[in-house]
Amino acid sequence: MEKIRGFEVAKGFEDKGINLPERKTRCSAAYDIEAAEDIVVPSFKKGMKPTLVATGLKAYMQEDEVLYLMAKSSGFPKKGIVLSNCVGVIDGDYYENESNDGHIMFSLINLKDEDLYIKKGDSIGQAMFTKYLTVDNDAATGVRKGGFGSTSNK
Repeated sequence: MEKIRGFEVAKGFEDKGINLPERKTRCSAAYDIEAAEDIVVPSFKKGMKPTLVATGLKAYMQEDEVLYLMAKSSGFPKKGIVLSNCVGVIDGDYYENESNDGHIMFSLINLKDEDLYIKKGDSIGQAMFTKYLTVDNDAATGVRKGGFGSTSNK
């Protein structure tokens, strides 16, 4: 079978019981993503860095596609969590990069007054594949060398 787009378990998580994401209904646009392990997202304090929550997943896609990571609509009202970057962008060349195999992580901030305890298998966000467009004079030729946050590294 030709691989077009999908999710796989990232290296280092093969024996961790990672569930591949699923859409919950026929008309759902996004795939629900689970935490790969138990983690605490502390209550936010000024100057604090976001908490990176492992998914144990990587994603493959076509060259003109992107995977967006987004908060679930229930994330803030129920748990107090928001994505620190509002929307995560997973580029096609992030897949199997030499730094981290393309491991997808959610960067979360907890805005409630108490710490949030996330259990392995808890839903932490959602992911949606979509096409993207480039401009007429696009001349991008760079090659990704790193993993998380490496696009702007020279």
